[in-house]
Amino acid sequence: MELTKIKRVFSVVLFLVILLIFGIWLNRVEKTEILETEGRTFEKARVVAINKDNLLSDGSRAGTQDVDVEIRTGAHKGEILSASSSSSYLYGADCTVGLKVIVIISECEGNISVSVYNYDRGAQLYMILAVFLIILGIIGGKKGWKSALGLVFTFVCIVYFFLPMVYRGISPIWAAVFIVVLITVVVMYLIDGTSVKSLCAMAGTVLGVGIAALLACLFARISHITGYNVDDIENLIYIGQMTGIQVGELMFAGILISALGAVMDVAMSVASTINEIHEKKPELSVNELFQSGINVGRDMMGTMSNTLILAFAGGSLNTLIYIYSYRYNYYQVINMYAIGIEIIQGISATFGVILTVPLVSVIASVGMKKGDLGSRESDS
Repeated sequence: MELTKIKRVFSVVLFLVILLIFGIWLNRVEKTEILETEGRTFEKARVVAINKDNLLSDGSRAGTQDVDVEIRTGAHKGEILSASSSSSYLYGADCTVGLKVIVIISECEGNISVSVYNYDRGAQLYMILAVFLIILGIIGGKKGWKSALGLVFTFVCIVYFFLPMVYRGISPIWAAVFIVVLITVVVMYLIDGTSVKSLCAMAGTVLGVGIAALLACLFARISHITGYNVDDIENLIYIGQMTGIQVGELMFAGILISALGAVMDVAMSVASTINEIHEKKPELSVNELFQSGINVGRDMMGTMSNTLILAFAGGSLNTLIYIYSYRYNYYQVINMYAIGIEIIQGISATFGVILTVPLVSVIASVGMKKGDLGSRESDS
């Protein structure tokens, strides 16, 4: 037993080392400079004086503020510099003495220009994330802490594996497939180790996400929508020309990744249910276990499908408000690329969830019974 545990720990450490080496190699890439940034830096600063305010009598702001800021990072750390802060919704800040901000410092031929970019909200965002992970761990117990670790690993996979792979010119779809398999295996292992239940959930998740991607490609083809019909395509094409990124596949890679969470949830829930039933009543047949999985999965289909559709609707809410306010014609709306893409994303991901239920039910019911057979043969 002790030897088995040592082998398992060694396998995990070896896997992590290989993953770390692969990640380091992936990120050793020289990025093409797309935007001229020489002489411009973003630094932390603190407002120390308001020289000219832009506060109006009605409490609103218009124009710019002229302020003095103390630079807290970078080459000008400790210096007091004059800066301007606009009243834009996206840039600038409502500066008060003591407020921490991020500033843009632009230097050219000895001249320095400073403007307030935004609030320095990094600490607050990290605190919110930390509170979430701590509460997840406290309420979820041991599995909660493992789930928190799985979330961190998922973030690392997207930022340090998927994005560099795409940047290097690897097909975004195949990069997404790799990330989906990697996240699924690691997260399922963290939750339940290498049990029959987790292996069945892994297989069901990968198959469900794969079905979602294939259906998305099919739906896009028959509706004459490609990955080049997305918003900001001009900027993406420019990026594609300057780098090796295959822009046309990004939309489908996004569908793969966005469907993963819901499909994984359904797969593990159905596999856990079948496993629990099997442990309580091991005499049940494969068909009876399968039917139990289907019955539980049916209840999940409605809520999960609703969750996915609402998530995609929420993501395009600005577009929907714009369409509603300007009273677009029905034929205009239904044939807009933005609407077509949202429908394809939502429906294909939902199909992935729906079809995961019977897939996991079959895999888990057969897997549980074969597991029993294998254990009896080893005992004899």
